[in-house]
Order: sequence, then C-alpha cells, then structure tokens
Amino acid sequence: MTISKQLTEIYQLLFDHFGPQHWWPGQTRFEIIAGAILTQNTNWANVEKAIANLKAAHLLEPEKLHNLDIAELAELIRPAGYYNIKAKRLKNLVNWLFDNYDGQLTNLETLSTDRFRAELLAIRGIGRETADSILLYAFDREVLVVDAYTARIAIRHMLIEPQADYEQIRQLFQSNLPQDASLFNEYHALLVRLGKEFCKPKPQCSRCPLKELPHTLEIEYF
Repeated sequence: MTISKQLTEIYQLLFDHFGPQHWWPGQTRFEIIAGAILTQNTNWANVEKAIANLKAAHLLEPEKLHNLDIAELAELIRPAGYYNIKAKRLKNLVNWLFDNYDGQLTNLETLSTDRFRAELLAIRGIGRETADSILLYAFDREVLVVDAYTARIAIRHMLIEPQADYEQIRQLFQSNLPQDASLFNEYHALLVRLGKEFCKPKPQCSRCPLKELPHTLEIEYF
C-alpha cells in the first residue's frame, strides 16, 4: 500500500470514529492568531481564559495590542502561563504587522505561502508549529501543522523514520495528500484527538480506531 493510501485510510478511520472537530476555535482571524501564540506550552482551557480577558478589555485587535503597554498585556494573558514571554511574542508579531503591512491582516493575503511562512518564522518567538497554525487556521493556507501527536502517530505507524524532523513529517503529509486546506485542518485536529485519547505515551491500542493497521510500540516516542 502506498503512503498516500495509508494516510487516506488513517484519515477516514479517524473521521468515521470521531467526526468533524470544528477547528480552530476563534471568532476572528486575529483571535486565531493570538490563540496560536498563547497555546504554546499550555492547554487550551488556559488559553480561553487569556482570550476572555482580552475580549473583556476590548483589546483583541491588532491596533489595540500594538498600543498597549506590554506589562498590561502580560497581566491580561497571565492564565496562559509564561505570560511575560508570550506578551513579547504577541507584541513582536503585531509590531511586524504594523512595520511591514500597515497593521492590516488583509494585506497579508497577497503573500505567497512560502514567503508568508518565512516572514512568520523570522519573528522572534514564532516557531514552525505556531507559524503553520497561523497559516492554516487563520489564512486557510495548504500547510499541515505538525506537533508531538502527529510525530508520535506517524512514527508508531511506521510512516516515517523515528529521527524524522518537523519538515520531513510535514512533507510526508503534504506530498501524499490532496492540497486542500480544509483536509489539512481536519486531519491535524483528528490526529490531536487520537493522540490525546488513545495514542498516548502509554498507548491504549486495544480501543484505538487504528488498532487494525500495522503499527509498532518498539520505538519509544513521547
């Protein structure tokens, strides 16, 4: 069976088991961007509290965050953890937006995906997972997000070598699936769901929706 067919089969099994995941939560494009930064090293429940604080203060807009004192921003996003670091990262992104694109998210729409990604990665504090989350979920770009769940599942199902890095795993999926942002969106969300519920560091294979597919637990990947 080709890699393409394997990935398609995995997707269908997960979709049939879990159903649509409706990712990414966020009422506006900028809320999705902020959430992608705030969710680093924390769970989504904490991000929701930080987002709620920004909404309550009517500050969840690029211009308002651009003008906001960083100490005040840090206090508002405190529930998300690492709040001083994340405040700087939010500020870095907003400053980039104003320095280069007049503070308008719509001005980013004409950028090619490759250039857009390169510019995001050049912003201090924006890593590959965060950049790809912004591209996929806020701008519907055909980029698949890779996280620890994605890597663990791909390695255990012998789709890629254990030493594969972020870009190799991303290309595994993107090169063997139709170039469809909605598909990449759903696929990543389903992999996260699988990783949280079944494909844990100590897996629960007997109940896993992928239990009939070839896999190995000889490789320890956390």
